[in-house]
Amino acid sequence: MAKRDYYEVLGVNKNASADQIKSAYRKLAVKFHPDKNKGDKGAEEKFKEASEAYHVLSNSERKQNYDNFGHAAFENGGGGRGGFGNFDFSNHFSDIFEDFFGEGFGGGRRSRRSNNRGSDLRYDLSISLEEAFSGKKQDIKFSTSEKCDTCSGSGSKPGHQAGACSMCGGHGQVRSSQGFFTVQQTCPQCAGVGEEITHPCTNCNGQGKKQASKRLSVTIPKGVDDGTRIRLSGKGEAGSRGGSSGDLYLFINVHSHELFKRSDENLFFECPVSIADAALGTSIEIPTIDGGKAKIKIPAGTQSGKQFRLKGKGMPYMRGNDFGDLYVQVNTEVPISLNKEQKELLEKFREIENEKSNPSIKKFFQKAKSFWKN
Repeated sequence: MAKRDYYEVLGVNKNASADQIKSAYRKLAVKFHPDKNKGDKGAEEKFKEASEAYHVLSNSERKQNYDNFGHAAFENGGGGRGGFGNFDFSNHFSDIFEDFFGEGFGGGRRSRRSNNRGSDLRYDLSISLEEAFSGKKQDIKFSTSEKCDTCSGSGSKPGHQAGACSMCGGHGQVRSSQGFFTVQQTCPQCAGVGEEITHPCTNCNGQGKKQASKRLSVTIPKGVDDGTRIRLSGKGEAGSRGGSSGDLYLFINVHSHELFKRSDENLFFECPVSIADAALGTSIEIPTIDGGKAKIKIPAGTQSGKQFRLKGKGMPYMRGNDFGDLYVQVNTEVPISLNKEQKELLEKFREIENEKSNPSIKKFFQKAKSFWKN
């Protein structure tokens, strides 16, 4: 039976890019994979046909030979270095699938020691808003596992070395055949390390690590916000038998402040003023997050809810030298518990005030009268 055109097999044209060819093959490989179509010879043949087409078209040299000579380029070992000869596709499938799906389909390219990497750790650290503003250094203490001093993390007794794993022969991977398809997986006996501990260290029982209490000095950068995560590479748990250490993640919790509220790099707070100050105008001093003071002028006739912006008086940006702003909202406080003289003065003021002094009140009642009328 004549072979189908490889472009036709993958459903792409000759001008298809490498990414388009790869994407087309991936869809077909997933659809016709033998594990999803057990006992279906037709699906098995289509899977093999698609893999053969991808093997050719995914390589620029083989693709050029195929474009020039078609299938004849690979008959009887033709086509030079790009030819098939007696190429066994079943051995090539695991390499193809590693690129797509990782270790479960023949991925043996990862570092063996990566399976023995130590666990990542989390540490929750609470700080004040002032500390978030200025940054700080702090010592933290936590339980973790550290490299065994006796065996230097190897897991073997001093003077002894680990031997090759008896199951995988030191490769860290084992292969199993499913028809024409070969699956390569991590060795279950050595967990991919390729070694067996024949004389385990008595101090760590062959693990290469042991539990310990660790103290670490950490730097909290200025400008951190609530929920900020800081990664300290290699400061997590030690790996087993020579594996790399995990990472330590600091999760920052910034306490709420009695005066300031934060939104990104900007700060907000509400400042109460008296009716007299709001009506006549005044100057007031307000606190800033750096512990200092700032003066703002309240113009005569300032309404409750008016905001004043103090540029650069907010929180620092974590990256860079800029600062956010501070927004001060003026809230007019109505006096309570008035004495006799205060009441008399307010009664006199009420008698002489007019609509010009209260334009918002005038406008409201004009709308209300119009509403009642209609």
